[in-house]
Amino acid sequence: MNHRIDHILYKKDKSLGEKILLSPLFLVSLPYGWAVRARTFLYSLGLFKTKQLPRPVISVGNITVGGTGKTPLVMALAKGLMERGIPTAILSRGYLGKKGSGPLVTDGQNILLAPEESGDEPFFMASVLKGIPVLIGKDRFKNGEMVLERFAVRGFLLDDGFQHLPLYRDFNIVLIDTHVGFGDGHLLPRGVLREPLSHLKRADIFLLTKVTDSGQCESLDIMLKEIHPACPIFHSHYEPKGLIHPDGKVEPLHLFKGKKVLALSGIANPVYFSSLLRKCGMEVAVEMIFPDHHLYTAQDLTSILGKVKEADWIVTTEKDMVKLKRLPLDSLPLLALRIEMKIWEEEEFYKRVMEVFEL
Repeated sequence: MNHRIDHILYKKDKSLGEKILLSPLFLVSLPYGWAVRARTFLYSLGLFKTKQLPRPVISVGNITVGGTGKTPLVMALAKGLMERGIPTAILSRGYLGKKGSGPLVTDGQNILLAPEESGDEPFFMASVLKGIPVLIGKDRFKNGEMVLERFAVRGFLLDDGFQHLPLYRDFNIVLIDTHVGFGDGHLLPRGVLREPLSHLKRADIFLLTKVTDSGQCESLDIMLKEIHPACPIFHSHYEPKGLIHPDGKVEPLHLFKGKKVLALSGIANPVYFSSLLRKCGMEVAVEMIFPDHHLYTAQDLTSILGKVKEADWIVTTEKDMVKLKRLPLDSLPLLALRIEMKIWEEEEFYKRVMEVFEL
């Protein structure tokens, strides 16, 4: 999908011309929707089997394509639960990882797979989290059993797990990007919905992400209450914490106010990343946008070098930094923006999550 179509799909309000452009995709979305509904129905009848691990499983997922903040929340949950005396392991599908690699990305102490073997997000989580096993693979039940044989965990975090029906979840957290919402309400490939909105009834918590003020998500709150009245709604935003050099040295944000930067990213929402840099007081002089989950090459490095003279610094995401570090970076003034997810109603949020472990 090219950037133009991608941009149109995410828009809540589309012009007549844009609707006409996308109309052929509506016909494709019909059989997709039938297949999704049939699959969910067969799981609900028990004709497709769901396996259950002997420890609680908390799913972090969404109902739209693109970046709603699943990885930052999984990391925040892993840390938050560890601080509350509940060690967990992360079970991820792993995106664009090489087949044939082992499932264990990290045992909590040592990183055992490279980014191209594990996929970028599991590798990023493994790089930052300490004491948290991270595993990849399609069979997350089997990986969960492996964890229980080797590690003393009290539960599991299922990364991008809302659609992973083969594994029983004790608790479903569904993230919704307030900048995107549900697009204009159409299923893939005509819209951004992975499932019909009625399937949100499987959720135990809604977490709205990238919220700047409560008024911004008023219409979303109303819509969610209509779909699933019993499900509590929480709110969150990303808080920039500093800038990280490739060697791990952290710089305070105030030192870079007014600096011209090249915003470099291979993520689902590069526009929001650039807005965070501006929020920190930087001037985004150039944007270089690569596809989501992009694995950087020497040729990319040459392209970046060709643009760097227009800026004082190159600033990327931490997820992109772990892949860029595979390349020779000595000539690049490269930094990564460190962010943390802040949940506005954090105490009540964790109270709800902790109830899963008290059953």
